[in-house]
Amino acid sequence: MIYLDNAATTVRKPPAVAEAVLAALGSFGNSGRGAYGEALDAGRCIYETRLLLGELFHCPAERVCFTPNSTAALNIAIAGLFAPGDHVISTDWEHNSVLRPLYRFRSQGGAVDFLPADRQGRLDWDALPSLLRRETRAVVCTHASNLTGDAADLRRVGEFCRAHGLLLVVDASQTAGLLPIDMEGMGIDVLCFTGHKSLMGPQGTGGLCVGPGVEVRPLLTGGTGVQSYRETQPEEYPTRLEAGTLNGHGIAGLRAALLFRRELGRERIYARELGLARRFYERIRDIPGIRFYGDCEARERAPIVTLNLGDADSGAVADALWEGYQIAVRPGAHCAPRLHRALGTEEQGAVRFSWSWYSTEEETDAAAAALRALAEA
Repeated sequence: MIYLDNAATTVRKPPAVAEAVLAALGSFGNSGRGAYGEALDAGRCIYETRLLLGELFHCPAERVCFTPNSTAALNIAIAGLFAPGDHVISTDWEHNSVLRPLYRFRSQGGAVDFLPADRQGRLDWDALPSLLRRETRAVVCTHASNLTGDAADLRRVGEFCRAHGLLLVVDASQTAGLLPIDMEGMGIDVLCFTGHKSLMGPQGTGGLCVGPGVEVRPLLTGGTGVQSYRETQPEEYPTRLEAGTLNGHGIAGLRAALLFRRELGRERIYARELGLARRFYERIRDIPGIRFYGDCEARERAPIVTLNLGDADSGAVADALWEGYQIAVRPGAHCAPRLHRALGTEEQGAVRFSWSWYSTEEETDAAAAALRALAEA
């Protein structure tokens, strides 16, 4: 199999990830629920993982809060920061993990405006001021589109937010561990991430990093292992946003993935993945009738190439790649309905190819040859 659906999840992980999960399954107790060795081992691993994530994103470790994925993190952030009467600015690039919580917020008395994308999927960031209202509280946006791979200039967005006293909430699902993220330097107040994509950790891991001075109301309340006689959730981070038992086994795997990435270096990993995406693009760009979505030549973007072959249904192209060549890609709507509408691909969908550290030049060239063969058939 040639796996090129890494924007959905990375299948190939560092061997240390599975080893760490297996070891934790046989040894971890419940973090914070005892003073014996197994519970303390789990607690130490979780704490060390907070430190690694804090280092990666430039966030205090005690404000790194674990969740099962970025969708849960975004729900916690959106539900916990805004109230009826507030106004939020977002974009047409967003995944449903942002859109649906925002639509629910709107149905409960909030207001949302979306920065529109054009027919090429571009956002006009100069139009942000036109969306401001007196009651605007925040900008909620993705770092990079999961559909096109195009990346937002977070420093620019952060400067806009600081100039107008707004919060900046970022969905880093496609960029965590790939593109540089400096919460303090970029003015990011809440960063939501998942562990199973570019970080190469297990599914069921993710979290939100909450900047100093930002207060998020808990979405869930329950057991924490501390302050048990208190009737409400503890105020302190990270316990404030971590009701119930954490996925210690998965976090052990995430820790191993973070150590692997730190040893290799973010720049090296990103250069390899983006280089493979560009190699693919260069080998197929002259196919007659091919249409690309997003700026595949941008200097900074996620390692994604999304396309259509003429008017062919994206699902049919993906099926042909799998059945004829054992190449795994993602067709359809990609949980990004607003951007598909902007691109005019609501009915056709699009075929997305995406790379990871474990993708190879040989796989990339084989995928390019297969796509060309389908186009010429």
